Amino acid sequence: MKKRTLVALALVAVLTVGAIASVWSAQAQSGGADRLAALPAGAPYTPDDGELRLARMYDEVTPSVVHVSVVMRGGGGTGSGFVIDTDGHIVTNNHVIEGAQYIEVTFVDGTILEAELVGRDPDADLAVIKVDPTKVALKPVTFANSDEVFVGQRVYAIGNPFGQDFTLTQGIVSALDRSLQNENNFSIPELIQTDAAINPGNSGGPLLDADGRVIGVNTAILSSSRTASGVGFAIPSNTVRRIVPYLIAKGKYEHSWLGIAGTTLRPEHRQAMGLADDVRGALVSEVTRGGPAQKAGLIGSMRTVNTPFGRLAVGGDVIVAVNDVPVEDMSDLISYLEVNTLPGDRITLRVLRSGMTLEIPVTLEPRP
Repeated sequence: MKKRTLVALALVAVLTVGAIASVWSAQAQSGGADRLAALPAGAPYTPDDGELRLARMYDEVTPSVVHVSVVMRGGGGTGSGFVIDTDGHIVTNNHVIEGAQYIEVTFVDGTILEAELVGRDPDADLAVIKVDPTKVALKPVTFANSDEVFVGQRVYAIGNPFGQDFTLTQGIVSALDRSLQNENNFSIPELIQTDAAINPGNSGGPLLDADGRVIGVNTAILSSSRTASGVGFAIPSNTVRRIVPYLIAKGKYEHSWLGIAGTTLRPEHRQAMGLADDVRGALVSEVTRGGPAQKAGLIGSMRTVNTPFGRLAVGGDVIVAVNDVPVEDMSDLISYLEVNTLPGDRITLRVLRSGMTLEIPVTLEPRP
């Protein structure tokens, strides 16, 4: 009797579980979905003023931004760009379109157009391409004065990182007056450093202020993995405004050339050369044969000294002013020549040489 009772109880338990499962299944098919849909969703989200302003800025600027796709021998590439006028001109990076056999741009509304190369400047990493202005409604960007940009300013990048169209990232201006060496071993001066996420595909896109005005062109990152590391760089808008008209009119821009290699004067230089501690300037370490500086009589370093940082070249001319504008480091000299001069201009360098102060006139030439 006992064994039969246990078997009966087990059978009842199995039937009960099966019945419950059947009921749950039926409820899920009939009314379960309704009960899930009836769960409270919470109050509607109310964006704050900052979010609304950023959303409006994005909506206003994205019609001016394009996704650039190129076909070149051995493959292709992508980048970003932005419209600068109603004639169809678009600014991007030189490294985005260099070597392209075919260029295509995509607008935020889905319009895809072929583009032609108008001009490029490898030394500044800028290029201008052009689309047919009759085939799309063009909305040019507004430029800001990059001289007014400050460290800590909020900035925004719109571009196409890793092919993800019209992506918005944000950050701040991390530093100003940075410089990077290009493939021709010349420096691109006055770059804006930002921690806004910039990745492959952002190149050529705009760096914007809170009003949606262009303060720079995103051009490079410092990262061994080629992904955003919080150290990105943008070409200042004032550089773009200065160079782009030449690219449109002539297809190229000629940078002035002094013909020296140099470095910022360090305490070790001053000690070895017997200079006062308060002397600031750019030390000429090498003069290019046949260049403007050599023709004008500038002298490069003639000896080296041992320092805790290794051997340093010393003994060359120290440039302390150009056209009466003080030069406190090598960056000052590069920036002055880049922003204020053109090939053929005659400048006056104030240099320190063997305890004497000399005024040396130099006629600048185009970069070779």
